[in-house]
Amino acid sequence: MAMNKLVLGGGCFWCVEAVFSNVKGVFKAISGYAGGARKNPSYEQVCTGVSGHAEVVEISYEDEVITMDELLDIFWAIHDPTTLNRQGADAGTQYRSVIYYEDEAQKEAILNSIKKASATFKDKIVTEVSPLPEFYEAEAYHQNYFARNPNQGYCSVVIAPKMQKFMTYFPDKLV
Repeated sequence: MAMNKLVLGGGCFWCVEAVFSNVKGVFKAISGYAGGARKNPSYEQVCTGVSGHAEVVEISYEDEVITMDELLDIFWAIHDPTTLNRQGADAGTQYRSVIYYEDEAQKEAILNSIKKASATFKDKIVTEVSPLPEFYEAEAYHQNYFARNPNQGYCSVVIAPKMQKFMTYFPDKLV
């Protein structure tokens, strides 16, 4: 089976990772940082916005089980790609909606996905589409955060509803 990668940012990486960790065909979803100027940024540097990085998730998936288009359909459903540098109460460039591509074929598929998804949103999609910069894995305590802390306040109020939306709209994609 061919293993592919897709790097997405849609607000807090805990939310994005929680959903994609439960998608059939996803081998792993790793929270991290990308798109800034600083080498090896820390969470503190990223969350203040000074590093320029976005909170992202690197998704490794088997394209024979799930396609990039299907992953992008899930991505559009679990966050609001029409709000610039914000998802709910999480505001700042580190929470921007972003998709990083590895090659021109991936870029073209992403742009086609945006065109298709635009029909489902009242406002314009403002998701950044950029070449994949260096990806930095986030600190260990950020990995599998929702799975380890399902009753924590943020998890209950913000992540759980995104998980419910995913399970409702994509029951056939659930692990």
